[in-house]
Amino acid sequence: MMMNSSRRAVVVAVFFCSVLVFGQSPAPQKYILETKIGADVGSLASRYRFTIGRSWRSDNHDSYAISVGEGFGASDARVLAREPGVLEVEVDAAVRFGSETSLLGGTALERLTEQLTPRAPVGYFGSLVRASYVDQPAARIIGLPQSWSEFPTGAGVVAIIDTGVDERHPALVNVLLPGYDFTRNLAGTASELADLDQSTVAILDQSTVAILDGKVRPVKLNQSTVAILDQSTVAILDGRLPAAFGHGTMVAGLVHLTAPTARILPLKAFRADGSSNLSDIVRAIYFAVDRGAAVITMSFSFDTPSVALSDAIAYAVKRGVICVASVGNDGKEKRVYPAAFSRVIGVSSTNYSDKRSPFSNYGEDSKASAPGEAVITTFPGNHYAGVWGTSFSTPMVAGAMAIMRQINPKMDAADAADLLEHGLKVRGDMGARLQLPAFLSECLGKKR
Repeated sequence: MMMNSSRRAVVVAVFFCSVLVFGQSPAPQKYILETKIGADVGSLASRYRFTIGRSWRSDNHDSYAISVGEGFGASDARVLAREPGVLEVEVDAAVRFGSETSLLGGTALERLTEQLTPRAPVGYFGSLVRASYVDQPAARIIGLPQSWSEFPTGAGVVAIIDTGVDERHPALVNVLLPGYDFTRNLAGTASELADLDQSTVAILDQSTVAILDGKVRPVKLNQSTVAILDQSTVAILDGRLPAAFGHGTMVAGLVHLTAPTARILPLKAFRADGSSNLSDIVRAIYFAVDRGAAVITMSFSFDTPSVALSDAIAYAVKRGVICVASVGNDGKEKRVYPAAFSRVIGVSSTNYSDKRSPFSNYGEDSKASAPGEAVITTFPGNHYAGVWGTSFSTPMVAGAMAIMRQINPKMDAADAADLLEHGLKVRGDMGARLQLPAFLSECLGKKR
């Protein structure tokens, strides 16, 4: 992990926007079909000439990802929806992370580079990590140092629905559970490195995380990932990493920072280019619940509601799972999903002054807020990242929920929302400031 401090290092910093947009296509070829349990889907497939893909089951219905022929249109979907035993027919929308380069200069980058002074790696709950990952302003703002000394540090399973994770990252390897890759339908793995060619993986693996010598400067690696890398690695990787590569590992690092002894279940529903299908996200939620997750964190958002997604969230909430989601980065008062669904904890972003980040959405669905600017977290290949966005405020709140569930295993989404409702607000439309010592003390008090 260490290298000679005379080698030059660079900081790459990019603002990542977690809002997802539905793909537009002339005629949808994929749908999600929900039926009553026991409905004759094979007969429907024969009559309507669709192919049945993956399926999953809820309490009171079965769901299928289906592929239709070119002649199948919106009118056919409406007719199919009226068939006996059919509950819902919804386009299996193609979705994608959106990203934009923003906040890359001036004060924003200074906030990041000021933290990266030369220091030796430190031990952190059984792993050797970068010192600036543990001792950073975001950790102090949410009261992590006090929390570590006075309260539990997290238990149970936090499921992360994202681009996957670097399963070999030294900071994470001790807390990762075998995941699932919904983009490939592979059990036991959720590696985002699988989306890279082997030569790029080798570059990430072989380069060494620098102990910075203070001679740092911002360099754009690509439009959606951020990394603290040595100079030669940046030059080699320039333009080779897909748009959303590293997002899941960065989210996982912030869950681990906040709740270091909680277990992480990585669920890969997004590819490294930021693309996904709605059905993969929905399947991941059911999978997380059925595998015993206490918390599900979702650093993405839709502008349009989805019946299938709503049903999946309801399935999780009914079983006591706490769902956390980002409210998006448009800088507006607006509703996005899944944060807008009932009992989901929407999370906004704040800066070092504990004020709303200019890019952060706000409004009635924002139940909590946490730092989302110049936050240090893990990045694939034993690297670390400096990140901006509600994507990265959200996993801190998810980690807090894992600690609260450790204190009170019976706490559900309603209890969590009640605690947040009584917390100190950043402002009325931003939700409660994440202050771990205060929330954990109240959680203990309610348990008694």
